[in-house]
Amino acid sequence: MSPNDSKNRAGFLNSLASSITNFGSVMTKSVNGLMGYEGIEVINPDGSTEDAEEEAGRGRWKQEERDGYWKMMQKYIGSDITSMVTLPVIIFEPMTTLQKMAELMEYSHLLDMADKTQDPYMRMVYASTWAISVYYAYQRTWKPFNPILGETYEMTNHNGINFIAEQVSHHPPMSAAHAENEHFSYDCTSKLKSKLLGNSIDFYPVGRTRVTLKRDGVVLDLVPPPTKAHNLIFGRTWVDSSGEMIMTNLTTGDKAVLYFQPCGWFGSGRYEVDGYVYNSAEEPKILVTGKWNESLSYQACDTEGEPLTGTELKEVWKVAEAPEKDKYQYTHFAHKINSFDTAPSKLLSSDSRLRPDRYALDTGDMTKAGYEKSSLEERQRAEKRNREEKGQRFVPKWFDETEDVTPTPWGDLEVYQFNGKYLVHRAAADNSEINTDMESTKFNPWQFQDTSP
Repeated sequence: MSPNDSKNRAGFLNSLASSITNFGSVMTKSVNGLMGYEGIEVINPDGSTEDAEEEAGRGRWKQEERDGYWKMMQKYIGSDITSMVTLPVIIFEPMTTLQKMAELMEYSHLLDMADKTQDPYMRMVYASTWAISVYYAYQRTWKPFNPILGETYEMTNHNGINFIAEQVSHHPPMSAAHAENEHFSYDCTSKLKSKLLGNSIDFYPVGRTRVTLKRDGVVLDLVPPPTKAHNLIFGRTWVDSSGEMIMTNLTTGDKAVLYFQPCGWFGSGRYEVDGYVYNSAEEPKILVTGKWNESLSYQACDTEGEPLTGTELKEVWKVAEAPEKDKYQYTHFAHKINSFDTAPSKLLSSDSRLRPDRYALDTGDMTKAGYEKSSLEERQRAEKRNREEKGQRFVPKWFDETEDVTPTPWGDLEVYQFNGKYLVHRAAADNSEINTDMESTKFNPWQFQDTSP
């Protein structure tokens, strides 16, 4: 059985999935009639078509707010709204997309294990499990702040990792990130695309993610599945991912192909993931199964995908305990990311933690958060005008644009690479005797200093 057969799996995993596929994809219903709306798709992940109208009245919006936002968003249906629509801070979480990129490092010990193991197929089990582990955090229904051009995020004090991310382009919005410790290096260029469908939105992960395992120099490439956010305006917002995640060992040709099940009636199939690790001859070697919001397990298998006699499922990862009734559904690691506990000494003044709108929202001051968000956006526009008047283009500090253009299932990607200058900066800053109060440092991602509104 080859990776191309992963959606029609036979044997063990097919029996696991049979009860799910009988339900099919979650059913939807267009809500109109009493509500007076046409063509609004509302989905209750825990129900069926019969309670869609009741579900439409739930969620975080009041009736008059729903009316206003629906009228505003209708004109954007079918469009990529990643950065073209100004949204109210009530739907935001006190975190930026650069910080969310760092959430992938929570279970980075799995990459350490991938580097240490002598087994080439267990290497793929550990590495692909690491890639799936972040989806528990990514199911949050709050929108992160779009980074300002030149904004950065640094993280240290976690598993020996140095992490740096930078917003390298504003239109289109693009971010680049680099992380490394003694076992691996991680490099990512991300250009998220979206498509508004009305009461839902599709997100397409246009990007290139590469992990290099340092012991053997093995390079891994990751292609994640798309994600959909349901019930943006009508109903309770929820997030789901479905489709294939493919991790390829570019050095050996081994591959992990894992299928995210779509949510079916009454939540059947939601969160479930299963698939195989294949060798370079496309023969299955290890099956992987579980739920991305709970745990994943693995078991050796034969060339038909059946478990080998005398083997058993073994758990490879389990989601960490999360805070109860957290306002933003944060994990403990998300709280660490948002704090100065994971910040290096002498933090860059362009760091996301220092954004005044993010900080105001984090402290519960919604009015100030909205004001500061508008102020930052206006200053960014002013700096763009200033830059264009001077005939200059923005140049990132810590990443260089390359001539590489990588094709993805959702469009081409211009690739940025880590230039190493951050490591020089960080070493100098750590050795400096100058002390600064990080929390009182003013947020400053600006190329020009004379664009204050």
